[in-house]
Amino acid sequence: MLQPFQGDRALRIAVLTVSDTRNEQTDKGGPLVQELALAAGLEIGAYEIRKDDTTAIREVLAEWLQREDLDAVVTTGGTGIANRDVTIEAVRPMLQKELDGFGELFRFLSYAEDIGTKALLSRALGGTAAEKAIFVLPGSTGAVRLAMERLILPEIHHIMKELTKHRQPRV
Repeated sequence: MLQPFQGDRALRIAVLTVSDTRNEQTDKGGPLVQELALAAGLEIGAYEIRKDDTTAIREVLAEWLQREDLDAVVTTGGTGIANRDVTIEAVRPMLQKELDGFGELFRFLSYAEDIGTKALLSRALGGTAAEKAIFVLPGSTGAVRLAMERLILPEIHHIMKELTKHRQPRV
C-alpha cells in the first residue's frame, strides 16, 4: 500500500546509476534501489545510467531537480577514491544543504557490520536541493541495501516533511 506524500500521491524517487561499465542488463545497484523503494511503498519516477562524468551527472540531476513530480534522488556508483570516481564532486556543488549525519552513519554502520576499516574509503553523501532529498551511495549492492534499509527508507518521509513543511498553511 502506497503511503501518501502529497494528497493521494506516493513519494516518488529518481534513481541514477553512475558507471563506466554498467548498462541496464548489468546494473545491480540501481535496480536494487528501485526494488527496495517499491517494497516500501515509494514510486519510481525516473531511472538512468550515466558515465562517470561530472557534466553528464550534473545534467541529469539538474533536469530532475526541476521536476515537480520527483521528491528525492538516489544515486549509486562513482563514489570511490579512484580518479574516475566523480559523483561526489559532481553532486556536492549542487546541494543547498548537506546531511552530514547520513555519511557519518553510513560509514559507522558499514564499519560495524562487516566492512571494518575499509569504511573510511566510503564517500557516501546526503543532502538537499530544490526541496528534494539527494543520496549518493556507493555502487555495491551491500552498500545500497544498507543505506536504503537502515537509513533512507526509515527517514525519507520525515525528511520530505521537513523539506516541504513551509508549503503547509499555518493554523
